[in-house]
Amino acid sequence: MNNSRRNFLRGLGACVALPAMQSMMARPLIGAVGGVGAAPIATTATGAPLRTAFLSFPNGAIPNSWWPDETGKNYAISETLKPLDSMRDSFQLLKGLDMEVAEGKQDGGGDHARGNGTFLTGVRLNKSATDIRAGVSIDQIIANGVSGQTRFPSLELASDPVRQASGCDSGYSCAYQYNISWKSESTPMATENNPRLVFERLFGAGNPGQRVKNLQQRREEQRSILDFVMEDTRSMTRRLQRSDKQKLDEYLSGVRELERRIQKAESFGDPKDPGIETPVGIPPSHTEYVNLMYDLMVLAFQTDSTRVCSLMLGHDGDNRSYDFIGISEGHHDLSHHQNKEDRVEKVKQIDLWYVQQFAKFLQKLENTKDVDGNSILHNSMVLFGSGNADGNRHTHSDLPIVLAGSGGGRLTPGRFVDHKSKPLSNLYVTLAQQMGVESLERFGDSTGAISDI
Repeated sequence: MNNSRRNFLRGLGACVALPAMQSMMARPLIGAVGGVGAAPIATTATGAPLRTAFLSFPNGAIPNSWWPDETGKNYAISETLKPLDSMRDSFQLLKGLDMEVAEGKQDGGGDHARGNGTFLTGVRLNKSATDIRAGVSIDQIIANGVSGQTRFPSLELASDPVRQASGCDSGYSCAYQYNISWKSESTPMATENNPRLVFERLFGAGNPGQRVKNLQQRREEQRSILDFVMEDTRSMTRRLQRSDKQKLDEYLSGVRELERRIQKAESFGDPKDPGIETPVGIPPSHTEYVNLMYDLMVLAFQTDSTRVCSLMLGHDGDNRSYDFIGISEGHHDLSHHQNKEDRVEKVKQIDLWYVQQFAKFLQKLENTKDVDGNSILHNSMVLFGSGNADGNRHTHSDLPIVLAGSGGGRLTPGRFVDHKSKPLSNLYVTLAQQMGVESLERFGDSTGAISDI
């Protein structure tokens, strides 16, 4: 292989490693699941896709304004949750869910790192800036269990800059504080916070009408790269020493795995072009930014590109100012309000803003029809919450949790339930089982499944 060809392939080589490679093809939404003999994994009773999403907001919420006074179906909506009132039959409030592994105890400070790092893992973090040890998060447990149903096993999004290295909160690695989704105990999932890149990953680059062609061209380029790599290494093998041959064999195993993934992705066919303009990137308006990330989740579910999503709306400890709603102070600073009325009121307004954006997202899911005639919201399980409860005191019990959607008829929305101090991980066991991962009996610090959801 001559040098010019090598240089050309080196320039294309980034295409090989991009996770967007799986966005080349998409199974048609209709008929994507179900059928005679099909396993009921990530599907509803009607055979429609069953989705689950995990959404986290930072710094907890003011408890007195979050929780209604009475449980049951006829509860009076609380001040913070008023934007959800018109959709109360589509969600349930879950009180009494705790994350004891996020408490300081022998580890001392670092509640913001623990709030994020344990939110979907349910394990106590190793307190270190370099020796990272968390756990596989529940979204990835589910994604692994339903793998093969969609082009993407899962989608990890953020509307917040991401930091992976060095020390952050009280000596914890930044990886804990800036991630909620974890591939392994030491590796967080790569999170995308640029709406343009998320869109291009799902549907390809270019203008409407050009994207499928661009994806097909990209796919051919990737095939050419793999062919050239295999050709080049075959001729190289004869000249290598034994130790180098072993290294090459390991490398070729990765190449063959990549080829298998491409073939698997091709089986879904090309994605349907949504016919809208590609987002230009991160909008200057934070409200627009958050809503755009929510819209991308709707598109991902609508096109059955994935059935598992996570979205970090802001890392715990986030000190963003909310000038756009008239609050110039930082969120984290205000959350330590010391019960000063003016500061408490400002935190309540920030809490309200997050719920308002969540309500818009749920309404869009409700307005989007699924293949079985129900709404996508009906066929989803969407958890919205925070790894901190009372930001003023850094508590991790009675976490503010909303579970929206009917799970295709498996859940019982429209009520407020107090689970009276159970691990949040118990809920995750139940959600995983509903998604078809029935072998999961324990997760994180769980003590079992929750039956009453």
